[in-house]
Amino acid sequence: MGDLIKEFDNPNFSVERYTKQLVKECVGGPDLQKKKKEIQAYSDKTSATLKRSVYANYMQFIETAKEISNLESEMTQLSLLLHEQHNILASLTDGAAAKTGEDNDKEFHNEEEAENMHATRAVKEMVQGFNGNLEGKTFLCEGALTELDSNDYRPVQRVFFFLFNDVLIVCKVKHDKRLEFISEYDPKKIAVINIKDLNGVKNAINIITPDGSKIYQSITPAGKTEWIEQFEVAFRWDQQQKKPKKGPAPQPPKPNNSNNLTVDISPTDSQSAVVRKEENMAPDWIHSATDEIETFIAQRHFEDAESLIKRCKDFLQQSKTFVGVVEIEEKVMQLERQLADVLLQELSKCHARNLEVALRSTRRCLQILVNMGKARQASGTLLKVCSIGLRTAQKEARKNNAKISELFFCDLAQVACAFLLSFESQPACVSALVVWCNAELQYFASQLKKHYLTKGSHLESIAKCVEGVRKPCAKLTEIGLDLSYHLEGLLRADLEDLINESRLRLLETVGRTDDPWQPFNLHTKSNLKRLLLELEVLGIDMRPHTTGDTWINLTQSTLNFTRHYLQLTNHCAYLAKSEALSKSCQVLLRDLIIAQHSLKPDANLSVDPNFVAKNKQFLCEELLPIAISIFRRISGSNPDILRTIGIIRQQQAAPIPKKRSVYQTDVF
Repeated sequence: MGDLIKEFDNPNFSVERYTKQLVKECVGGPDLQKKKKEIQAYSDKTSATLKRSVYANYMQFIETAKEISNLESEMTQLSLLLHEQHNILASLTDGAAAKTGEDNDKEFHNEEEAENMHATRAVKEMVQGFNGNLEGKTFLCEGALTELDSNDYRPVQRVFFFLFNDVLIVCKVKHDKRLEFISEYDPKKIAVINIKDLNGVKNAINIITPDGSKIYQSITPAGKTEWIEQFEVAFRWDQQQKKPKKGPAPQPPKPNNSNNLTVDISPTDSQSAVVRKEENMAPDWIHSATDEIETFIAQRHFEDAESLIKRCKDFLQQSKTFVGVVEIEEKVMQLERQLADVLLQELSKCHARNLEVALRSTRRCLQILVNMGKARQASGTLLKVCSIGLRTAQKEARKNNAKISELFFCDLAQVACAFLLSFESQPACVSALVVWCNAELQYFASQLKKHYLTKGSHLESIAKCVEGVRKPCAKLTEIGLDLSYHLEGLLRADLEDLINESRLRLLETVGRTDDPWQPFNLHTKSNLKRLLLELEVLGIDMRPHTTGDTWINLTQSTLNFTRHYLQLTNHCAYLAKSEALSKSCQVLLRDLIIAQHSLKPDANLSVDPNFVAKNKQFLCEELLPIAISIFRRISGSNPDILRTIGIIRQQQAAPIPKKRSVYQTDVF
């Protein structure tokens, strides 16, 4: 710990250099985890020390705060005194400057008229549907506002104002960033009321026009104050002896997204650019941009915030010579990180019971994060949200006894399609999707083994479960995602154990019943017909072995084994589609038929050896070839149990001839 403290306290400490050195020294994950615990312990110790220091100097903090408050009041008084002195000096210098001002008045008047002409022409070009006459009018102010509902203060639409000395032009901001003319008013016939910041509504003003009262919201407090002042100037325009100073030339509204970038077409751009170059000052919009970005984030207008951040970054890349560029750049970067954190937090809250709803609600945040270059963080958060939705759906399906396999792989395909659609321009994120799919498949396999592939399960239920998983998993290849090999590897060990367990259990059942070794009598023709149809469905024709009306010339044990063996062949063939399980399935089928073939009648029974040999011959020459054919057709592989025919025939012995009565006589 001492070496760690010295290294961190070194003034030349570099995080990047320390991290590279740590990676070189540590071997594997355990060493890194150990180093992480040491650093965390040092962090906790530092935090505890800082808390103790704060508690120890608590009273000093309070006294310092009081002194700062007293200093602030003194500075306020000094500021008032300086303001009064400034007014006195200004009144003294007005007389001296009056003569000089008269000489420059004519030149200023000419410049003012030229600017008004450019502003009027720009307004006519920007506003669609406006045919009014603006000749001879003086431009005062312009800007974007938000119209609010008078009942619940909900945003209704975005509007754009152009204020001249005797006309107010109200425009609507359309989706394509163009301006559409709504109405125009005489500033002398409208009233502007300042609305206090209450109930979460800030920077709002109430404008009463002949058409009614409407509430508009400015982005910043400074913008609200400027509008009130400019409306007052327009109202008193005829009473003033000289024209007030005009505001900036009209500009188009700010873009809503990064795909539609607008360009300032203000008629006074060339003149203002010259002035800024001489004074080396930044444009006014970039100073207020940080406040606008914070407002957009607070109002959840994420597209506007991202667009304005991009505009600021583009401007800062082109020009870094104005005053305060470092502070503005740091503030913009901080706001960009804040916007990314808010979007990631919004993205993490999008999980829902319905995975489709969750994916739909993530599209907005994903698009903005990708545009901001935060695709990796967005993809990781999206996959976490999908994991929650996926596992919630699986729990609900198990409760309702639904088909979890089809649901899981359908949801997996849905997530993959939505992921590739959102990050189609980010190929580096595809690896995260593959890793996530493997992790979710591993979790799904563990739940499958826990709830469905348990010890003691019948081979039929095991085969149905595995086949129900393989089919939808194979369909994922249609979207370029192949998980079949990984799935087989996850289930292989457990399935082999279950097959071997079933083999031992089935071998124990062979020969448990006492077989009289007599032809099987079904007593009625309907029973015989039903049995023949059942065996025919399984793939074997038993009609050549029927005798009489209700007899089959085989034992009941042989017929029961035939039915059971063909069913097991179907189940094992489905499991044997995987080459890893094919051998275990073939061993099961081989051992079962050998065990049935090895059965012998009880020595105390009087049994015809030819009838016993006929049953064994049926197993070798009829049942086994049909089972091999079924296995090959379903599994698609040639089974090795073909050689068991030779093994069984070698074990066959010639039937013992039936004892006959021997007659003797003494007559010659």
